[in-house]
Amino acid sequence: MITGASDGIGAAAARALSQSGDRVVIVGRSPQKTEAIAAELGVDHFIADFGRLDDVRTLAAALLQRYPRIDVLANNAGGIMGARELTVDGNEKTFQVNHLAPFLLTSLLMDRLIASRATVINTSSAANRFGRLNLDDLGNERKYSPNKAYGDAKLANILFTRELHRRYSGRGIVTAAFHPGIVATSFSAGSTSLMRWVYQTALKRMLLTPEKGADTLIWLASTAAGVDWQSGAFYEKRKVQSANSQAADAGLATALWERSVDLVATDLLPQTH
Repeated sequence: MITGASDGIGAAAARALSQSGDRVVIVGRSPQKTEAIAAELGVDHFIADFGRLDDVRTLAAALLQRYPRIDVLANNAGGIMGARELTVDGNEKTFQVNHLAPFLLTSLLMDRLIASRATVINTSSAANRFGRLNLDDLGNERKYSPNKAYGDAKLANILFTRELHRRYSGRGIVTAAFHPGIVATSFSAGSTSLMRWVYQTALKRMLLTPEKGADTLIWLASTAAGVDWQSGAFYEKRKVQSANSQAADAGLATALWERSVDLVATDLLPQTH
């Protein structure tokens, strides 16, 4: 199951895994792009806008109804935004699309993931290093910039990964976050940040292809935690990487999890042991 799979590394991963014989299901925001990739690969697809948490709830319900087993959930959807904007749910859009929506999707699928002894892969970024999470201002009302909001969200992906491992590794869940590299994709198309200039100008020719950017995702999805990689860790180029110092704060990871539950208004998380 790959979100953000209508373009970029999500589509590249879907192609590679499908061609290797895995049954792949893709999720995208654009009906046209998602349907095109699904038709190309002959796979199931779903449409969901992560800027609307009700779309995530509808998606989760449809997945649970259709698939009795989910071996891999790749939370890959995300992007850097422009001017500060609130979603219909009242959350800053960067934080919701990159963190809260995949947190909610994973939470709603948790019983199925546990039963499947699943792998949960979260697409983060080296941009986590310029994040600085403040639990009292997750929406960056006090000091917003597109880069700061994106860095915070990518840091949140790593904290979510580590807390997911802490809470659920004993019940069979394995998980990792990864940085795909600086990849030539359209993920910054709606942003006003410097990243848009890098990604959309002649410099784009110097960036990684989506196929190369998808390599670590494919590797994590295709190999075994505890043998080939370490659950709960942050990877780049198939190697454990250092991250923002806040990423190692276990108390922050727990507090962010609890705050995220409050923000997505779900009490559907199974009990941990």
